Amino acid sequence: MKVYEGHILTVNEHDDVCRYLVEEGGRIAYVGNDLPARYERTPVEHLGPRALVPCFVDTHEHLASFATFNAGLNVMDARSNEQICEMVADFAHNSAAKTLIAFGASPYSVEEGRLVSRAELDAVCPDRPLMLVKYDGHACVVNSRLLERVEKRVSGLRGYHPETGEMNQEAFFAVSDFITGSLSIPELVGNIQRAMDYLAGKGIGMVHDVSGVGFAGNLDISLERWLAKSAQGGFAVRVFPQSMDVRVATSRHLPRIGGCFACALDGCFGSTDAALDEPYEGTGDTGVLYYTDEEVTRFCVEANRAGLQIEMHAIGDAAFDQATRALAAALEDHPRPDHRHGIIHACLPTEEGLELCARHHIQLPMQTSFIDWPQEPDAYLEKILGAERAARLNPLRDLWDRGITISAGSDAPCTDPDPILWMSRACNHSNPAQSLTVREALRMCTYNGAWTTFDERDWGSLEPGKLANMTVLSADPYETDPRELDRIRVEQLLLEGRPYAAQRQGVAAAIARGIAGHGSC
Repeated sequence: MKVYEGHILTVNEHDDVCRYLVEEGGRIAYVGNDLPARYERTPVEHLGPRALVPCFVDTHEHLASFATFNAGLNVMDARSNEQICEMVADFAHNSAAKTLIAFGASPYSVEEGRLVSRAELDAVCPDRPLMLVKYDGHACVVNSRLLERVEKRVSGLRGYHPETGEMNQEAFFAVSDFITGSLSIPELVGNIQRAMDYLAGKGIGMVHDVSGVGFAGNLDISLERWLAKSAQGGFAVRVFPQSMDVRVATSRHLPRIGGCFACALDGCFGSTDAALDEPYEGTGDTGVLYYTDEEVTRFCVEANRAGLQIEMHAIGDAAFDQATRALAAALEDHPRPDHRHGIIHACLPTEEGLELCARHHIQLPMQTSFIDWPQEPDAYLEKILGAERAARLNPLRDLWDRGITISAGSDAPCTDPDPILWMSRACNHSNPAQSLTVREALRMCTYNGAWTTFDERDWGSLEPGKLANMTVLSADPYETDPRELDRIRVEQLLLEGRPYAAQRQGVAAAIARGIAGHGSC
């Protein structure tokens, strides 16, 4: 049992700020402004200028991919292709891996204004297969050694560009499947456990994991499900299988389905293949819709009838409309009062689509890290979309005021899982009229995330009876100038009242514990 005294930001229905919180047996026993006499002899932690908030929830993350790339080379901070090649050369020299993986290349944040090429990668890494994934996670550049291994798989696919080594659209998915399928299970498990530790260091206690990226028999979905159940210390993973085959979820007794990859309705702005209603500026190109309306509607109807929660990737306005129409059709076919279906990203929503979201209570797991994103800067978005469309990206204020539930996710490895950054970007939108208040931003990153997967009974707010899943911040965000939010630091994650402890299980123990059914996913 422990008493916390100071800035207690409850994020409850009334958004109360209290002075005391009592943790007992892993749950919250009391929250209020006067400490009851029965707790007067209980040990007290005085927070001082720090604040206690609900732990953060990442509502959209590619956990296996993030774990894999987090163990590889991150080149996001490079500002030239020459610098990227130097980093790759050092990485290749120091790594014993048979296949090298790097991540974060962007043509918009380097002085050359283009992606690094296959020839440039060959010059610094000629002897081992290398995949350098683009920052948006929807394209990559391969060196010649890797191209030799995947050429038969990708040569007939859309997005195959052997002259530069760039692979996007279906060709990228095929290369990604090949790479993930080549990882050993012990390597993948160890990477995921270290990724959980990293997330905990950011104050994140729950992650919504979109899984299914190319393992035979969808082994990664089963593996991540087992790891979700075996996670130590109360860390929670909610697995979304990325499949348009409902049986992939139902056969594993998962209550949800969706994500990106197989559940992506379009591409992304970085590759100019996000599906648009009107062409990209100066072109006749409107991007790519991967499925017909009939195919998406058929999937949504089947999944909704099966009682599953559905989420789908949609970035462009044409894809957003396709998603809203399909979900609306599914709910009209089989009404469900509390389905919590969602559209991931929802970067460029339309008026018609938002009306359907409000009417059918469709929620939106969004990525505020995309606002003022160095890898995809505003100047680039204005160039490809035009100023008017670019100004309509990520309209947080409009969504909030309509009563549409929005939550926050990283889309990691595309962006770093950093809830303080999510809050800062939400409160300092590049279009100031679309900014949220600090209180709204904290709710977006905590309670709304828990609500998204039906976890609000135990997670998301600091209220008596709920699990004592809490994050200690270096300062009170409610008393911080919104422009200074990025100076706040996460000091500690507490799960079920205890400081988070790193994952220490061996591979066999983790899988056995998960198969035995401990925890939830």
